[in-house]
Amino acid sequence: MTEIFVIARLALQEAVRRRVLLVVAVLTLASAVLYFIGCLSLKHHVGGFLATQNIDPIVPATLLGLASFGTLFLGSVLSVFLTAGAVRGDADRGLVQPLVVRPVGRGAYLAGRALAALVISATYVLVVSIGATVMTRLFFAELPPAAWQAIPPLVLGVCVVTVVTLLVSCLLSTVATGISVLMAYGAGLVAGLLGEIGHTLGANTLSSIADGVSYALPFEAMYRDALNKLSPAGPLGQLVQLGPLGGARSGGIGLWIYSIGYMVACGALATWVFRKSDL
Repeated sequence: MTEIFVIARLALQEAVRRRVLLVVAVLTLASAVLYFIGCLSLKHHVGGFLATQNIDPIVPATLLGLASFGTLFLGSVLSVFLTAGAVRGDADRGLVQPLVVRPVGRGAYLAGRALAALVISATYVLVVSIGATVMTRLFFAELPPAAWQAIPPLVLGVCVVTVVTLLVSCLLSTVATGISVLMAYGAGLVAGLLGEIGHTLGANTLSSIADGVSYALPFEAMYRDALNKLSPAGPLGQLVQLGPLGGARSGGIGLWIYSIGYMVACGALATWVFRKSDL
């Protein structure tokens, strides 16, 4: 257990040394400023109209839906760049071999890298999501009733992306891992959008494809579960799309159980592949 924390600490120090966290903090601050300006502008231009039409929850729900999409995307990109070179990338540079031969085992090394990436990416999504929700509440009095409940699915979603990236990094080089995982991320969100179209039009084939993608890449289902918690109550929830890709759909406790089991399976498979690989 000590070796795991040592590897995690070294990975965190490496991220700081390479100024990864500094760049992320600066870009996140810039995004927060844009979000603040957007909230301020919408409050000024549509506040009176919404009050007269009695549809106050639409704007804050839509803003939080867009914030959820952006937060999960940025958190996933951060996770991919932290994890893409964890195994093959560092092995190609000769950094892994001295560690796994004697001081620590391969399992401990992999667990330490996973722990560091999970802590950074999950904390990032948690902090940014809380900040976006608080900022939205400062401008709009009526948040969706379950606005705060939308944050945990996003955190679990980025954790799924992290574990998948770690698994792929055991098989491919750094660049190939980053490209493949980010393309899979985009494909998952597009599949969610196609599934929503299929559900609306009664196209069972599209709906089945989207359901299959949700099982293969459960972060997409977690994203839609978060959007479902942001949906306004009553008929308004059927009138507004909260995110640019995909639609709101409840996953329930079964989705959480499946996603956690999926992460455990990916972690076990990554450990097996790493132990069998020739460094």
